[in-house]
Amino acid sequence: MPKAIARSKTKKSVAKRFKITATGKVVRSKAGRRHLLESKSSKRKRKLGKQVVVDDTDVARVKACLPFGLR
Repeated sequence: MPKAIARSKTKKSVAKRFKITATGKVVRSKAGRRHLLESKSSKRKRKLGKQVVVDDTDVARVKACLPFGLR
């Protein structure tokens, strides 16, 4: 019997950090909103809370870790 091709598993650490949108873009949260918030302005904290599209150079690497396109 021929051996079955092994399927690639989802990297769970990547699945928690990134999300693939319906149009195929990869989004992530910004860093810097966990602690030391008193010294940051409200405007800065508000902008840190938004999601941002991942840079083109990293998209292929992230998608390789998410073979089933988790949303």
